Amino acid sequence: MINGILAVVIGYLLGSIPSAYLATRIAKGADIRRLGGGNVGGLNTFREVGLWPAAAVGIVDVGKGAAAVAVALWLLEVSTPFVLLAGLASVVGHNWMVFLKFSGGKGMGATFGALFVLLPVYGYPLGLTFLFGVILVVFIVTRNVALSMGAGLVVLPFIAWFGMRSGIGTIMAVIVGTIILVKFFPTARTALARAGNMKDFIFERGQKRPKEGRVGPGKP
Repeated sequence: MINGILAVVIGYLLGSIPSAYLATRIAKGADIRRLGGGNVGGLNTFREVGLWPAAAVGIVDVGKGAAAVAVALWLLEVSTPFVLLAGLASVVGHNWMVFLKFSGGKGMGATFGALFVLLPVYGYPLGLTFLFGVILVVFIVTRNVALSMGAGLVVLPFIAWFGMRSGIGTIMAVIVGTIILVKFFPTARTALARAGNMKDFIFERGQKRPKEGRVGPGKP
């Protein structure tokens, strides 16, 4: 039990590493929370800072989820429920970072990092191919990154149930999806208002994204 709790705490702290914040400080001397949509994640870093800082952020964010699961699985050798909870904790940590007064990103990088370890270890490496296939198809059709990731979250519980035959894994997948969707909702609402209609919101092909100003007190 002690190792299980430790695994969850370590997972949360790993998830809380503010990679986008640090990369933006180093590359631009700015606070990523005051740029673009204010999201402390790879996509906002790409849009507001550049490709290479965003690539570094993506690698670290994926690594956080993978490391959380790996530590729980091989270093602390905890049971499956605690391994899954450690992965979940890394997503929660990324979304509500203790080092940034509980601001954060949306958790997709940490989620995929955890899945990179979980799916092969628990006997369904093909699940990764299926998951990324769904995301890729939706992205090719819509050019909408958020919608593509959302499609991946929708199929994740089915991957856990039909592929891993894991009830607790399915429950965790639903919880992760719900947490991420909660974080995505304000962004989706803003994007829908900007697009003006559902078709333009879904299909981003050829749209020019307006440059967003700094986010600060008193500004929407």
